[in-house]
Amino acid sequence: MAIVDMTAREMASAVRNRELSATEVVEAHLSEISAHDREVAAFLLVLADEARHRARSIDEAIARGEEVGPLAGVPIAVKDNMTLRGVETTCASRILAGWRPPYTATVVQRVESAGAIVIGKTNLDEFAMGSSTENSGFFPTRNPIDLSRVPGGSSGGSAAAVAARFTPLALGSDTGGSIRQPASLCGVVGAKPTYGLVSRYGLIAFASSLDQIGPFARSVEDAAALLSVIASKDPMDSTSLGVGFDAAGIGEGVQGMRIGVVEEMLDGVSSGVASVLDSAIAALEAAGAAVERVSVPAARYGLSAYYLIAPAEASSNLARFDGVRYGLRVEGEDITETYLRTRERGFGAEVKRRIMLGTYALSAGYYDALYGKAQQVRTLIARDFAAAYEHFDALISPTSPTVAFRFGERSDPLSMYMSDVCTIPSNLAGHPGMSVPFGPAENGMPAGVQVLAPALREGVMFRVAMALEAAALEAAVPEWAKAAGSGGAA
Repeated sequence: MAIVDMTAREMASAVRNRELSATEVVEAHLSEISAHDREVAAFLLVLADEARHRARSIDEAIARGEEVGPLAGVPIAVKDNMTLRGVETTCASRILAGWRPPYTATVVQRVESAGAIVIGKTNLDEFAMGSSTENSGFFPTRNPIDLSRVPGGSSGGSAAAVAARFTPLALGSDTGGSIRQPASLCGVVGAKPTYGLVSRYGLIAFASSLDQIGPFARSVEDAAALLSVIASKDPMDSTSLGVGFDAAGIGEGVQGMRIGVVEEMLDGVSSGVASVLDSAIAALEAAGAAVERVSVPAARYGLSAYYLIAPAEASSNLARFDGVRYGLRVEGEDITETYLRTRERGFGAEVKRRIMLGTYALSAGYYDALYGKAQQVRTLIARDFAAAYEHFDALISPTSPTVAFRFGERSDPLSMYMSDVCTIPSNLAGHPGMSVPFGPAENGMPAGVQVLAPALREGVMFRVAMALEAAALEAAVPEWAKAAGSGGAA
């Protein structure tokens, strides 16, 4: 088996047992990036020298008999809205070009302490605002399965890096589906944890009450292993819940579990994606779960509420990028003109659109009617999910209504926003959710099944995901899906 086809757990075990060196693992992935990332464009920055140095340090530590952590020698890609001290961090925006933060994100500290090796910073929709990575301020990322199609967004670079075998693991952020939707479109596993389970310190904020960091992987077990590393109390994040995640028991199966199919998340779903969900339902029933339809009525209004709450928070968070403290500065005749010119040139069209929408929603005379009403809807969504979980252990739905679309197909904002209609409600509720590749839909492209669970019930969510992955591997599915679940050669 080629090194790049191994799972993260297999790599780490081989490095710890000195069957492979961390240097060999890193060089294999750097070679893959060098050979293919010109076409995929998953990375904004490849940290080749730094990764090699880190790999040598791990090999030396192992030679001395030191403990090197559960992810020893495993390369990991980091979405470029998470800070690394002294490493350019742009959020794929020209307004932050050249900015080198003086601190490192807590999640990056966690994975490095566990022995992982950061191999590069991945592309995204500018400031994580988008669903296709077409809104990057630098260049689009392409879907490794079909280069004419998008990888999803906003964490498209991280999803593409894992799907293309540039890294076995990646970190992304999810504000309204930005981990799960690209995971679905690229045929990999992506998970958004409960709000507060993973520290946001060092994550450049888009919408602070919604943003969460989570893992990408090619198998459910690898995603669980990464989540167990990054989930913990952080005194630097006041929203940190102070609990961890234990992956033990996620392979126990779904016998006797009650699983609901969310009716409100079936509208507008393509026939191919609907067929994939039907197959997933049958697989869960065959595995011993009771599966029924369930209504979460307020979820229908999730998209509308989100596109008031998230832009409102963005308009506040992005006010700090003014040409004075960070990145780009375009001089004007006075300070006000400097602000205007810097923000005009530095922000892309989608970011400007959301800043203006959010500022309007927070303005005098509209705050109660727009932002206030959206927050009331958010409360109703949380209540409706709570009511559903009184009868079901977990819920499922499509992750995305369609498979990956071609570049330029969704030029109007509304059609792009609809890509996240299934994922947004769990962000508003603060609950965990993940996408598991289950099979091909239209044009042989992957489609994900979304698994949802109550707050801090990630263990239940991963149990359902493991059952789905096992069923997908047994079915007649394409090679990319088999490799995603098993780490086998594609």
